[in-house]
Amino acid sequence: MFYIKIFFQYVAQYMKTRMQYRADLFVEFISDLLFQAVNLIFILVVFGHTNLLGGWTRDEIIFIYGFFLVPYALFSSFFNIWDFNERYIVKGELDRILTRPIHSLFQMVLERMELESLFGALTGIAVMVYAGMSLGLVISWADPLLFLLFVIGGMLVYGGIFVMIACISFWADARTSIMPMMYNIGNYGRYPVDIYNSVIRFILTWVLPFAFVGVYPAAYFLGKEEWLLYSFLTPVMGIIFFGISILIWNSGVKRYRGAGN
Repeated sequence: MFYIKIFFQYVAQYMKTRMQYRADLFVEFISDLLFQAVNLIFILVVFGHTNLLGGWTRDEIIFIYGFFLVPYALFSSFFNIWDFNERYIVKGELDRILTRPIHSLFQMVLERMELESLFGALTGIAVMVYAGMSLGLVISWADPLLFLLFVIGGMLVYGGIFVMIACISFWADARTSIMPMMYNIGNYGRYPVDIYNSVIRFILTWVLPFAFVGVYPAAYFLGKEEWLLYSFLTPVMGIIFFGISILIWNSGVKRYRGAGN
């Protein structure tokens, strides 16, 4: 309950701050919407030259892309740790965080949250509804609950991977290009793994499981029985990877000696 209370206090303060600059908030919303539209247009351009891609139709891939946007929006809202090395290790802001009586990762997530990114989830749901209507998908009573479970699992997969990458800074504080590269690799999860070779498919499933953010959970709603087991592994993979990332984070914090050393 203590952490829940702290969470809502941070959210309240964040909203007060953002509402002071409504124009900036509107511009960010429009820019995110345009970015998502460009990716959707790319899919439409590809299917302007073919009817199937790895056995998947245009509307199925649009549905996968829409699903991907939802956990990705949650991840973008709470895991803005792309500059962890420079801000918290090199500049020493982690020293400030470690003096407070709450978990350091939880505090860093809250002070770097960008709740306006949640609009991406609404866009994703709208895209899914459009594609689902085109495909004639039927929703059962359990689907909303499974959707929520899969979304949380996908967010934890994304968060776990990027927390692990951020933890590299505890052992090597030199600036690297790993974080931007990983953002690019993460985009592969928005497309069916069938279109990649076996090596990339293995990496996206078990090493860097970005496929559990988009294609695998979305395959359940599309009725792809061959991927049904992978769909239900989504929350399991999320718990495993995020749990490992917390263990690595805790180990890294114990190793941390401050910016002055």
